[in-house]
Amino acid sequence: MTGTLTVSDEVRALAPGFTHVAVEAHGLVNGPSTDDSSALLDEAARRLAVRLDGRAPHEDPHMAAWREVYAAFGSKPSRTRNSAEALARRALTDAGLPRINVLVDVYNAISVAHLIPVGGEDIDRIEGGMRLVRATGDEDFVTVAGGEEVVEHPDPGEVVWRDEAGVTCRRWNWRQGPRTRLTEETVSGIFLLETMAPMPVAEAEEAAAELAALLEKFSPGARITVHDPGPIPPQG
Repeated sequence: MTGTLTVSDEVRALAPGFTHVAVEAHGLVNGPSTDDSSALLDEAARRLAVRLDGRAPHEDPHMAAWREVYAAFGSKPSRTRNSAEALARRALTDAGLPRINVLVDVYNAISVAHLIPVGGEDIDRIEGGMRLVRATGDEDFVTVAGGEEVVEHPDPGEVVWRDEAGVTCRRWNWRQGPRTRLTEETVSGIFLLETMAPMPVAEAEEAAAELAALLEKFSPGARITVHDPGPIPPQG
C-alpha cells in the first residue's frame, strides 16, 4: 500500500469490534457528477429503503453500534452522526443525496447502499502515513467556515484520522478536512470502509469489491487493489 494505515492501541481498546477494508486506486479519472453517477446515488437510496424496511437509520444494528462508540469517546451521537448515518438520513428525504463529483458520488453510493461509513482521501495530499488515534486536543484540523480557512482542534480523547500534517477527519468519520479530499484533479485515492460488530466482515468485503468494480467502470484502466480487512496491528 502507498503509505501506511495504522490503528492505535487506544482506539482498539475503545472499539474492539472495529474493522476496516481499504481500496487503493491509481490512474483515476474524476470530474463533475454525471447522469451515471447520479443514477448510482438514486439506486443506493432505493437499496437503503429496502434494507431499512421502514426503520430509521439509527435503528439499524450497525448504526446503533457506531452510536455506542461515539458516545464512548464523548461525542453526542444524535448531534455528530457517523458519515453513513448522516448520508442515509439525507437519502431518505425529498432532497436526496448531494452530487459532489464522480468519485465522491461512487463511494457515497456504496456507503448508503450498505450502511457503511466510507471515506475517500487523495493519496497525493496525504503527508506520511495515516493513523487512527485518540486526540490529545493539540492537533490542527484545517477546515473552511464562512468561506475562510480556519484551524480547529479536536476534543481530548476524540477519535480522529490524522497524518503528519494534522487531522484529516474529525470524530472518526464525521467531518473530513478539505486538504485531503477527492477533487476533480485527483488521480490516486485511498477509500476506507469502516465497520463495527455486529456487521460481518464479509459484508465489508462485498461492499469493497462493489466499490472497486465501480471505480474500474468510471476510470477504465485504473490500478485498483482491495486490501485485506483490518484492523492493522496497533502501533502507538
